[in-house]
Amino acid sequence: MSASTIVATAAAAAAGDVPTPVGVWRIVDDSGDSKALITITENDGEYVGSLTKSLGRRDALERRCTQCSDGRKGRKLQGLEIIRGLRRDAQRDEYTGGKILDPESGIEYGCNVKVVDGGKKLEVRGYFGISLLGRTQTWIRENPSAASP
Repeated sequence: MSASTIVATAAAAAAGDVPTPVGVWRIVDDSGDSKALITITENDGEYVGSLTKSLGRRDALERRCTQCSDGRKGRKLQGLEIIRGLRRDAQRDEYTGGKILDPESGIEYGCNVKVVDGGKKLEVRGYFGISLLGRTQTWIRENPSAASP
């Protein structure tokens, strides 16, 4: 069992058998094409996500965040932290208050996520200003068995 699987399993058990967003997620665009793998980890209640692997681009390992305006400017996309600051909102059974970076434009949006379908999918909502002004993408867990304790 990998360390991330153990962390995800322990976190799910601690949360009352509710799956967490900890793990590896496949971003699928609106056309159904896989774009990237994102690894979400947890540290002291904060959930962050980093670009693990770009899919479908030959130059993926060399691409950099040229449009970023913070400390990520010029950094390679591989390993780049694109989700920051998510915290569990037990009242709403989701993770809120985060930011998600679009590395193509360098724009950072508000971000909320919700684990659905027994931990197999993650609804990721990026928004500008308020949550109503945004869109939701569904990401697919790479190892669905890691979602279950």
